[in-house]
Amino acid sequence: MKRQLPTSSTGYQIIITLRGSKPPIWRRLVVPAEITLEDLHHIIQAAMGWYDSHLHDFDIDGGRYVGRSPYGEDMGMEGMDEAKYRLCEVVSAEKTKFNYQYDFGDSWDHVLLIEKIIPAASLPQLFVCLAGKGSCPPEDCGGIWGYCQLLETLSNPKHPEHKDMKEWIGGEFDPDSFDVETVNKRLAAFRGKGKRR
Repeated sequence: MKRQLPTSSTGYQIIITLRGSKPPIWRRLVVPAEITLEDLHHIIQAAMGWYDSHLHDFDIDGGRYVGRSPYGEDMGMEGMDEAKYRLCEVVSAEKTKFNYQYDFGDSWDHVLLIEKIIPAASLPQLFVCLAGKGSCPPEDCGGIWGYCQLLETLSNPKHPEHKDMKEWIGGEFDPDSFDVETVNKRLAAFRGKGKRR
């Protein structure tokens, strides 16, 4: 397939899917091709609904790109500095897939697919979520396996841990909940700036 090299006014339509989620938990976004991987990390956090309280990395074509801790500390992780690389420098063709991992303990693995490279002439609003499905799992619930166990416990009032888990999660939890307007409110801080204000 012929490579499509993006320009500074190009947008990427990306679909982010949480690996192993059934039914799939996903978000479809439009972002500028020239954002840094560091900004993409923050966009993923906002779009999915994570709290950015754990370490993360990107795996792109066998290369590892790492960031700082949620508190801005250099953790000395092996890999390239995500703040120094733009998305279009490491991913430049449609149908390219790469990985983003959040929380090395729970290992929330996300698959990112570049669905479309959108030229400026037909570019919709940037830093926008077009669609999605499924609620973000609660932080620190044990990864995708722990999340499945949690849902099973919450759905069964007779389960011995039902009451404790319901209290831990703060009441009711709807795994199918998704509201594109709420996601776009979180993404609004990026619009027009290319990074968070």
